[in-house]
Amino acid sequence: MAIEEFVVELRDLDAHALPRVGGKAANLGELVNAGFPVPPGFAVTTAAYAQVADDVLDAVEGTDPERAGKALREAAVPVAITDAVRQAYAGLGEDVPVAVRSSATAEDLPWASFAGQQDTFLNVVGSESVLDAVRRCWASLWTDRAVSYRATQGIGHRDVHLAVVVQRMVDAQVAGVLFTADPVTGTRTRTVIDASPGLGEAVVSGAVNPDHLVVDDGGVVVERRLGDKAVQVRPLPGGGTEQVPATGGPGRSCLTDAQVAALVALGRMVEAHYGSPQDIEWAIDAGGTPWLTQSRPITTLHPLPEPSPGGLRVYICATLAQGLTRPVTPMGLSGFRVIAATASELAFGVPVPDPVAGPPAFRTAGGRAFVDVTAALRTDVGRAVVPRILDIMESRSAAVFRSLLDDPRLAVERPSRARFARRLAGVLIRFRVPAQVARALARPAAARRRVERIGDRVRALAASTPQGSAAQRLDRVVRVLGQAFPVMPGVFPAAAAGLVLLAAARRLAGADLDDAAADDVLRSLPHNGTTEMDLRLWTLARTLRGDCAAAAALRDTAPTELARRYRDAALPPALQSGLAAFLLRYGHRAVAEIDMGMPRWSEDPTHILGVLANYLRLDDPALAPDAVFARGALAADAAIAAAVERVRRRSWWRAPAVRFALRRARRLAGLRETPKDYLVRLITHARTQLAAIGGELTSRGLLAAPGDVFFLDLAEVRTALAGTDHRATVVARRAEYDRELRRRHVPRVLLSDGTEPEAVARPGAVEGALVGTPASAGTVTAPARVVLDPVGAHLEPGEILVAPSTDPGWTPLFLTAGGLVMEMGGPNSHGAVVAREYGIPAVVGVADATDRITTGQEVTLDGAAGTVRV
Repeated sequence: MAIEEFVVELRDLDAHALPRVGGKAANLGELVNAGFPVPPGFAVTTAAYAQVADDVLDAVEGTDPERAGKALREAAVPVAITDAVRQAYAGLGEDVPVAVRSSATAEDLPWASFAGQQDTFLNVVGSESVLDAVRRCWASLWTDRAVSYRATQGIGHRDVHLAVVVQRMVDAQVAGVLFTADPVTGTRTRTVIDASPGLGEAVVSGAVNPDHLVVDDGGVVVERRLGDKAVQVRPLPGGGTEQVPATGGPGRSCLTDAQVAALVALGRMVEAHYGSPQDIEWAIDAGGTPWLTQSRPITTLHPLPEPSPGGLRVYICATLAQGLTRPVTPMGLSGFRVIAATASELAFGVPVPDPVAGPPAFRTAGGRAFVDVTAALRTDVGRAVVPRILDIMESRSAAVFRSLLDDPRLAVERPSRARFARRLAGVLIRFRVPAQVARALARPAAARRRVERIGDRVRALAASTPQGSAAQRLDRVVRVLGQAFPVMPGVFPAAAAGLVLLAAARRLAGADLDDAAADDVLRSLPHNGTTEMDLRLWTLARTLRGDCAAAAALRDTAPTELARRYRDAALPPALQSGLAAFLLRYGHRAVAEIDMGMPRWSEDPTHILGVLANYLRLDDPALAPDAVFARGALAADAAIAAAVERVRRRSWWRAPAVRFALRRARRLAGLRETPKDYLVRLITHARTQLAAIGGELTSRGLLAAPGDVFFLDLAEVRTALAGTDHRATVVARRAEYDRELRRRHVPRVLLSDGTEPEAVARPGAVEGALVGTPASAGTVTAPARVVLDPVGAHLEPGEILVAPSTDPGWTPLFLTAGGLVMEMGGPNSHGAVVAREYGIPAVVGVADATDRITTGQEVTLDGAAGTVRV
């Protein structure tokens, strides 16, 4: 091979050179060619690494990373490569000090920085030392930390190649890092600088407490925290570095105001060049010249929703409020747009010209749905109503919303109570909500029959077979989704009547009906579709326990294999028929079921088979879910009787009113889950139609597989039917979706400048406890089981389930859980309601619970106090 295959000058590189020289070198070449100040240097290419590494790694295939790294450090380097490196090094000057840094092909990417995963060697002097440092960089690709990071990011170990950057050292008087957005709060209008005298390694490695400055877009330093800067990293004569005591002291800034302004301006220019916030390493030499030694995207920032006009905007993550931490497929988001368009028109009187495009307030980012609530924040009614709604759904979002009320940028623009009252009255009258609530209060059985008749119509629509051309089926999808919202006002008033009665009873009873007693009243509610589903699954498990072949299959075979056998009708008869009967009734459900792109249980029953296997491990009859449910119903009756007796002691007339309200509340409140069930049935029908369309597009060569249709939106499907090939779009969307699946943190509330308000004052532990919102009273101490995805989850009976969120797809796990901790949710969110019904203690809205609790830790959960002690 020619020398050029092994070594290339930085000035000959740009962003497109990543496969050849890795992310760091490609970015440096891009900066050089854009005219930014970058120290001269060259890159040892991935071809050089491959020449040495391929044979070495083949010889140690399957061994531990340490052996692979050792083999690379000791490997012989071909003469062609050593000659190329020596020649390029000589071109920088005679024995010039250089920095030798790793540059991997999976590094400094928009979705994964790989910061610090491979090694860097500073102040390397002499060609032999440079060659040794190159070998050590190659070996650092196989350290434990680098291997672990790649596994976390889902990147194959042999899919990554390493180049090496060799650059002239900057005689740094002061150096550090600069972020063109605040990496903690996400604010895009602030620059964050960490600086310390000497080489930047002191800051990057964490060896020193640097000066920390935050500068706003106007150039004003809004925060200046001077570090002790106790040590400096300085180059040694002849090569290497040393740490020496600092001389400036903690009370003196190592940057002048002019240098700060120059760094901020330079950072903004780099950000403008790349079009995204950047993490920059810099150094200022003895002559005062700033140099850039690295720039990469800030990968931890959540993407921003599409810009909205009108200054600062406030977005609430709607999918997170519904309990979804995972991203939603593009088709799922497209379906939400149609549903939101109907809601906008019917509930708020704001017509949407194109339902497929959705209402203006609907925004997406990072595969999540956001709602622009700025208009609500600017009205007194919105300030009063929105947080109360969020209190029910997602308490932490409500707290964040309230924290914005004093922001002068979001001041109330005009009083609106009368206008809001007129609009609300119009909506309530249009859907006959007051009349429905009144009928439900008077005749609960009649109200339930009305809800069931609506369900019959929904089930009939959902069961209809796709017919007509693909274009006609697509039209039908839009119509069906458009009918999803109008179903809600016909169903929810009955459940709302139950909640109204409970609130009235609590007001009448006062202290005689506290939170714990109210939780008991809501245990084991009748007419709850989700509870009935879970108990049917338990009944099936109990039946299968008595069938030797079925029990053995569940006990000894992986759920994925059982699902394959089910599709082939090859399971033991009792399991095959029992599962088929369950799926006939509940097969429209799924984990993350409001996402139209998620497979239904009828398509993939792996999760249900795993739950059945879990149920077979429950041997204590007293802990059997049906027994627990029966005890809960008795406990509810006892709680009502006790509360009525307490009230009677002080008011003879209030006691019968409280009894009436509580009993009626139990007869109606269980219907709360019904609207979601009907909505999911319609979404499932739309999914069936789209799957058929996906099959046709695949047969025409416009998609690679039928399921790819869910990585398009409705408008793109229409263009595909007209002949547009979207296969490349699907590949890109799937890659983005997979990356977002790995995102552990999603902002509840996001401002248009990128600020995540909750990050400004993130809640923490109080007196050794994690604090959340009380959801279901009771105290339990048991081992924790952290579950991020319920599919295939193993939960021992009595363990405390720790989850980011839950929806009905999770609730079969509740039957054997001893308690529940959730990162999301409010006291009336789905998980909280079902936990109360099952009588298991629960705390919701516990910040970062899945990170701060680990499986196996003993946890004490107090559902009444809202605390979790580890």
